[in-house]
Amino acid sequence: MSSADQLLSARIAGVCSHHGASGQIDDLAAAVAELQEVAGDRPDLLAEHAGVCLGWAEAVAPLMASRFRAEADLCIVAGADPEKIKQWIPVGRERAEAAMQTPYTGG
Repeated sequence: MSSADQLLSARIAGVCSHHGASGQIDDLAAAVAELQEVAGDRPDLLAEHAGVCLGWAEAVAPLMASRFRAEADLCIVAGADPEKIKQWIPVGRERAEAAMQTPYTGG
């Protein structure tokens, strides 16, 4: 992934996180408009974020899962490529599981 794509992915994640932090999207129309403005013509990056979020939602506690599902739903409504979402779900699940591992402290 190019650095420009990484930057755009980070901006997409920021918009989604802002609007989905409570586990629901309060103003869907405004959130979709903002996300579409940021993402431009990149349904692949929206699909990546949606899939990774769905993978995280499968691996985390129910309280956090609602947040990740809200972010994924936002990406889907904003135009994420539905065919590409599926390939990113296992990636999100793996990232969540890795993040929950106890770090090795050398003892």
